[in-house]
Amino acid sequence: MADTKREIERKYESDDAALPDLTRVPGVASVRERGVTHLDATYHDTADHRLAASSLTLRRRTGGADAGWHLKFPVAPGVRDEIRAPLSDTLPDELAALVRSRVRDRELLPVVRLRSDRDVRHLLDDQDRLLAEVSVDTVHAERLTGEGGEARWTEIEVELADDGDPAFLDKVEKRLRKAGVRPSTSSSKLARALAETAPDTGPAGSAGRDGVGAPPATAPEAAPRHKHRPRLDGTPVTAGDHVLAYLRAQRDALVELDPAVRRDVPDAVHRMRVATRRLRSTFRSFRTVLDRAATDPVAADLKWLAAELGKDRDQEVLAERLTQALDRLPADQVTGPVAERLAAWSEARHQRAHHQLLAILDSRRHLTLLDTLDALLADPPLRKKAGARPDKVLAKAVRKDFGKLAGLVEHALELPPGQERDTTLHEARKKTKRTRYAAEAAAPALGGPADEAASDMKALQGLLGDHQDSVMARRTLRELAAVAHAAGESEFTYGVLYAGEAHRARAAEDALPEAWSAISRAFPF
Repeated sequence: MADTKREIERKYESDDAALPDLTRVPGVASVRERGVTHLDATYHDTADHRLAASSLTLRRRTGGADAGWHLKFPVAPGVRDEIRAPLSDTLPDELAALVRSRVRDRELLPVVRLRSDRDVRHLLDDQDRLLAEVSVDTVHAERLTGEGGEARWTEIEVELADDGDPAFLDKVEKRLRKAGVRPSTSSSKLARALAETAPDTGPAGSAGRDGVGAPPATAPEAAPRHKHRPRLDGTPVTAGDHVLAYLRAQRDALVELDPAVRRDVPDAVHRMRVATRRLRSTFRSFRTVLDRAATDPVAADLKWLAAELGKDRDQEVLAERLTQALDRLPADQVTGPVAERLAAWSEARHQRAHHQLLAILDSRRHLTLLDTLDALLADPPLRKKAGARPDKVLAKAVRKDFGKLAGLVEHALELPPGQERDTTLHEARKKTKRTRYAAEAAAPALGGPADEAASDMKALQGLLGDHQDSVMARRTLRELAAVAHAAGESEFTYGVLYAGEAHRARAAEDALPEAWSAISRAFPF
């Protein structure tokens, strides 16, 4: 079984491998020598280095106290989550699954071997508690593919103790800098090894010290098929540039969130579902930019994926909503094992949904969808309007979406309370999201007006979302009450919660006319 460790560290290099006196670092009472350990690590990646291009490292390492398989995900500069699995001859299935969204059908191969002699010191406070571990690593890197180049270097690594204050690393760095030690120009040992052992292909094929000489993690993208192209710094110029930039960001989110969803990280399912919706909405909103003949089949698969993600997410939202409502009730309004039944219902539904979702992420349809998105963005099916000025094309798309939303909201306000109104408000909620996402895509080109529109749509989405969540909560409460009744338990509390949800729905409906009037008057397009 794999476990996860948050790793906060900094890397340094120096012409002199000797360390300064680290007892002069504020807070350090003593430095304890831990001896030298020999580490032997083989890093695995695809032939085109897809993991390295995403700053992921996957290695099998012997030596030291944590021998085994290690998979590292970047969290922030100098911060990574390291997922560890026991030592074995082959890659554990759990780790293989966590890189599947990037690797897909490609074979994982040994690409680099790093052998290091690690001289370790512990920095301790006046109560003999560990503050940080400082190691001097003498590294021998050997490329296992291609020309098989080698490199050697020495580096200093400072890793913060578990639950330590990251500010302590600043104090250590200040002391190291005074001694002439400088921060490393490579983000990791693997990045440096790939750069320094790369075959000499001349200026056109060389990689920088902090590069890895690798292609993007997804398929290489050709220049868009229109007369304008983004500036050399990547700044979008045309309407097509802006739409494609937004689509790429959502495609990247799908790939990057996959491991977090598999690990059941809070909110990961929600964020992945939002990315699928943004992709699909963008295809629909900007039909004058992208050819629907190419995007409609992709949109259909995105709708399928969003629905599968929704099975887990909807249950998560309902469980949180009902639990909070129950916690707010006075004690004399809670009869029977309501909390226990709600928790059991939530856990059972979540485990079932999560298990099904893992199968979806491993499915051929999902992996093909990722490949199709890569191919579409590599050679986008751009229409004539893609080459036009973004201010006109993007603003028109946002206005069109808002017009459809206006029709739904105004129709809903004319309906009496009931199922038809609930259904119409739910459709309006979906159109609100689409208008919001269109405004988000347009914001880099249109600035303030698009930001204002996106903000207004987010507020409206919250109001309509609260109404829809109340509809779903009342349906669930009826089901739970029926189960409680069959078990001979009191149904009273479920009725109280139901009445509360009905009140919240009425409050949302009562607030809608004024909120909509203000939003429609202020709509900037």
